[in-house]
Amino acid sequence: MKTSWRSASLVASAAAVLALTTACGQDSPPAASQNVGATAAPGDYGNIGAGTGNGAAGTATGQPAAPSASSSVNPAGKLSVSTAEKVGKVVTDSLGLTLYRFDQDTEQPPKSNCDGDCAKTWPPVPADDAEAGEGIDKALLGSVTRSDGTKQLTVGGWPAYRYAKDVNAGDVKGQGVGGKWYALAPDGKKAQGGAGGAGEADQAGLSTRNDPKLGEIVVDKNGMTVYRFKKDEAWPKPVSNCTGACLEKWPLVEPVDFADTKGIQKKGYMIFDRTDGKGKQQTINCSPIYTFAGDKAPGDTNGQGVGGTWYAVRPDGKLVGASE
Repeated sequence: MKTSWRSASLVASAAAVLALTTACGQDSPPAASQNVGATAAPGDYGNIGAGTGNGAAGTATGQPAAPSASSSVNPAGKLSVSTAEKVGKVVTDSLGLTLYRFDQDTEQPPKSNCDGDCAKTWPPVPADDAEAGEGIDKALLGSVTRSDGTKQLTVGGWPAYRYAKDVNAGDVKGQGVGGKWYALAPDGKKAQGGAGGAGEADQAGLSTRNDPKLGEIVVDKNGMTVYRFKKDEAWPKPVSNCTGACLEKWPLVEPVDFADTKGIQKKGYMIFDRTDGKGKQQTINCSPIYTFAGDKAPGDTNGQGVGGTWYAVRPDGKLVGASE
């Protein structure tokens, strides 16, 4: 009888935990939820303190369609140079697929810092059979030994990768992804054209940028820094505790379709209904997000650390420079 009681108790406890952990943060965005927000002090204006997405696609000229060949087991073959719309001259493999470089790698000495799941999205280009074609300086080609012992192609010292979402010759969907991945120019530098090769008007609804002091942070479609409020709640449902005058200083981020993001974590990416008549609000990893009225231009991070409760947001929804 005691054994049955204990088993039933354990089952009930497990069910309760499961209910809490699946209410938010699941892989698919759940239905909108209600909050019971309470007004909190907005904090003062301050001057404290200073990504697997969709890049913009371009079209290479003079390249036929090719079957998907992004897997690292596919040889590079003869490299060549193609011109991609809004991106410029890029290095391509024998099938016309664009090659990329990663900002977190190093060129002197060459070192790849993309392993595991990263290498599934960005398959390393084998060095074994790579050869310089027209427009490629043979002296710039080399190799680096990866952690698994395989040889990866380098261009100008930078390890070369393909992008899993590039399936046809001329695709440059990896350009600017996460603010860290860029097509390789023939000299090993980043291909011209910026993140996604697009102008500011074409910036994703939510994306990331590398701040010199804060690192990789989330920005909105206008390039303005996105923040979180430590007094908010994320589990088991999003709750915004910034209402009234608080929202005048910290405007909420309205819903952004996940397809219109770059470098943002999908898990827990959802919207919820506010109860103060302000409509729906976007979350990252179930945490409500905002911008700051004290930021006047893209790149400003004047909201960082304000009141000890407001912090910039990483692509996975975590706070920058503060514990949860």
